[in-house]
Amino acid sequence: MWAVCRVRERDSELFLYSPSVEAVRTALTRTCVHGTAHSSILMSEKSTYTRVNARTRDESEGDDGGSAGQRWVRPGEETEQTEQTEETADEELVCPECGGNVVTDDEHGETVCADCGLVITEDSVDRGPEWRAFDSKEKDQKSRVGAPTTNTMHDKGLSTNIDWRDRDAYGNSLSSNQRQKMQRLRKWNERFRTRDSKERNLKQALGEIDRMASALGLPENVRETASVIYRRALDEDLLPGRSIEGVATSCVYAAARMAGVPRSLDEIAEVSRVPKSEVARTYRYIARELSLEVKPADPEQYVPRFASELDLSEEAKLRARQLLQNAKEKGVHSGKSPVGLAAAAVYAAALLTNEKTTQAAVSEVADISEVTIRNRYHELLEAEESIGVA
Repeated sequence: MWAVCRVRERDSELFLYSPSVEAVRTALTRTCVHGTAHSSILMSEKSTYTRVNARTRDESEGDDGGSAGQRWVRPGEETEQTEQTEETADEELVCPECGGNVVTDDEHGETVCADCGLVITEDSVDRGPEWRAFDSKEKDQKSRVGAPTTNTMHDKGLSTNIDWRDRDAYGNSLSSNQRQKMQRLRKWNERFRTRDSKERNLKQALGEIDRMASALGLPENVRETASVIYRRALDEDLLPGRSIEGVATSCVYAAARMAGVPRSLDEIAEVSRVPKSEVARTYRYIARELSLEVKPADPEQYVPRFASELDLSEEAKLRARQLLQNAKEKGVHSGKSPVGLAAAAVYAAALLTNEKTTQAAVSEVADISEVTIRNRYHELLEAEESIGVA
């Protein structure tokens, strides 16, 4: 009985399993009691060998006395064979003709040399989807995978959602027994999705964030940032003594300013369920405790939104930005509300570009009184004139 070990091939790497010589001798002594001295010597010599699978047919045919596809190698030869395998794998990454770099063309399923253009392999397996889509709607319909994880949901979108409509996959109505079963499943699914008070808190807060962001027309990245800020506040135990709505509103306000699409406190308070004073107080507390890097609101960031709602041209937008830049040079913006300055700049730019608009229209869009617009309007024009004279 010789010590024969099997070899398995995985990812072009050879894994050898060889027992020690002493272990084989002990096993042979116990099992081969009636063996002769010659056979014992032969077995001890054979135990120092390892039978491995031949990688090619030429190697298997060249072996003497071995079975097909196997050969005997000494333990010292295993390291040499492993090194040869690694060298072969490295050689496969270069062109066999010129030794240049090899690139993979996934579109045509070919492996091509980047230097000489030699096609090394072709008809490779396409690991992409087997269907084609020409728009986002068709892609969503044909896709068979779930949505990516998101911080805007308390479970990051990894749970199951059961539709509220009692219909099957073909649009047919369910029977009464099936409707009762689905109702029980929905009830238990909601209970399992929020296992403790922390998850219930997070679920309510993220729902508020999504509602307010939708009402304010904020993009998806702002919702993600607001959700991350709220999660940090919850992890650092900043919520006791404060309402969930107040902290969620302050997170939306901070995220909008950090993303460069700020909203005024008055706009935030209109869609929130808490008063403006509480939003401002909670925002200062959250920004201080979490060390949020929120820059002061720039009046120029409000110009595109105001101009779009007033249907002004690009020339008026550029002129409004120029007025605000001149005001910054003169220090007029210091201590002034950025919303009021932006509204006055939009109104002044509309007049300078001969576009029809009124103070009442700008006041309604910016939620700023007409008196404030007139005062900032005169200050902007004075700064413009002083720069022109200088």
